[in-house]
Amino acid sequence: MADEEIPRDGRWALPLLVLGVIVLVLLWFWEQPTPLAFGLIAAATAAVLALLYLGLSYNGPRSKLYGLKPLTTRLPAVTQPKGHVHFRTKMFWTIGVLLLYFLLTNIYLFGVDQATVIDLFASYRAILAGAQGTLMHLGIGPIVTGSIIMQLFTGAKIINLDLTDDEDKGVYQGTQKVIVIAMIFIEAVPQVFGYLTPSASLVTSLGQASAGNGLLLANSIIVAQLVFGSYLVFLMDEVVSKWGIGSGISLFIAAGVSQQIIQGTINWVPQNPALGVTLTNPPSGTIPKTIYFLTHLSASQMAGGGWEQILLRQPNPIVALVGTAAIFFLVAWTESTRIELPLSHAESRGARGRYPLRLIYASNIPVILMSALLANVSMISILLWTNPALVHFPLLGHQWWIGGYPTAAQISQHGLSQTTPISGGAYYLSTVNGLESWLLPIFNYQTYGQFIYPHNVWQGLLHVAIYFGAMVGGSILFAKFWIQTTNMGPEAVARQIEASGMQIPGFRREPRVLRRVLERYIPVITVISGAAVGALAAGADLIGTLGNASGTGVLLMVGIIINLYEAMGREQLMEMNPLLRRFLGGES
Repeated sequence: MADEEIPRDGRWALPLLVLGVIVLVLLWFWEQPTPLAFGLIAAATAAVLALLYLGLSYNGPRSKLYGLKPLTTRLPAVTQPKGHVHFRTKMFWTIGVLLLYFLLTNIYLFGVDQATVIDLFASYRAILAGAQGTLMHLGIGPIVTGSIIMQLFTGAKIINLDLTDDEDKGVYQGTQKVIVIAMIFIEAVPQVFGYLTPSASLVTSLGQASAGNGLLLANSIIVAQLVFGSYLVFLMDEVVSKWGIGSGISLFIAAGVSQQIIQGTINWVPQNPALGVTLTNPPSGTIPKTIYFLTHLSASQMAGGGWEQILLRQPNPIVALVGTAAIFFLVAWTESTRIELPLSHAESRGARGRYPLRLIYASNIPVILMSALLANVSMISILLWTNPALVHFPLLGHQWWIGGYPTAAQISQHGLSQTTPISGGAYYLSTVNGLESWLLPIFNYQTYGQFIYPHNVWQGLLHVAIYFGAMVGGSILFAKFWIQTTNMGPEAVARQIEASGMQIPGFRREPRVLRRVLERYIPVITVISGAAVGALAAGADLIGTLGNASGTGVLLMVGIIINLYEAMGREQLMEMNPLLRRFLGGES
């Protein structure tokens, strides 16, 4: 459908224009912003109203999202390759993008006072594939959040698109790109209100050159860098998906988690480098820490608390090493466990095959989406508790039941982080960080009660139960949505098998018959798949992981590496035998 052929109802223009004027007038009299600030707000308002007009004014027979095509077809994107891309070329782009990612995680934001940075995503760094205070500060958060929104809307039938139709699928992907860009701004703008503070020198110099607008300009520069970095991640993901091997998002997650695990294993630098290595400030890596205690404590001292430090206490105890290794083996086993449906060719009597239904049928995507959702819950609760403007938001601002955070006195006295929730929904949905944060207080609350401050044992156990249940239940829900949006449901798989000329022996070659057979397996395996990845991720969090990579991070890393290895094997197979390209999904 060309842009000029899109039917529109122009009557929507006037009401939206009036709405925009009313919003700006109310803002002008309520906040009295500077002319520069008012101009930025007016531009943002105009952009939102333009999107609303494009969608609402569409007057055709299909989804309202078709009205966004004039925008979605013009957004910067990576060109799809024409024909087959050779394995060497794919490896070149994959490695190049990975190196660029590591480079960007070491480029710090210009003009930010790094000493005052508060990381709103501290507990979810592993799965957001970002780095605090750098161009990768937001990581893949906006991309995953955009995917969550589109999946929820599609699963709830709010968006009426048939994803088996190429044109509808193109509209779906284009709309998701628009939402990702919107989420980049939504997640970037709040960062400058007390969390990524501009340096005093930058504010002063800009203020002298712009009639007192130094702080506004400095914040705008920081937001612009965050937007640039996040959209660059989006384009890098497209490069890997189209020109490389696997998925860029998965590649970044695996790279970040691998780095954390290696550091958690062999890092000899203590948690507080300024104090030097001591018994109270040991090396942070598991191996150096174990060696240090064994060589500096006597047998009686080891029995009096040394073994406890090595085995159970943070940072990186041996139990975290064991837990991480256990997750490696469990994920490798579950990835290889599958049900194989026998297939035979309808016309060639001797041709037989099998259709594999993996135990992890929905892959690791559900747990990525669930963790990203919890990361956004954490960010929103922090903003509502601490942001100067949002604390006054009616019913939600600074409410303990949404999420309370420690005061300055509690932070200094109990060693808490500014981003650690201590009450409300944010606390009960926050990540559990190893045995130290729930099991040790049960055995000796007098000594270890500080790790669940200000809660008692039953509240700590309730936190564990709610977090575990949320991860399992949310992963099941997202697994169901995922198979529907990726054509992995019974009906779509039945069409794929029928189109390939195959059938299940003993059943008629008809999509409805195939669908009924597949409905015995796929819905059940989907639930098991979501529950399994959610339970594995949450269980690893309860035990603890090396480098605080989180259970979700370790689970994703192992699954991603296995899938990447299999993808490389397929690519090499297609390279050696071009006739297999069409069968395996490659270009002919």
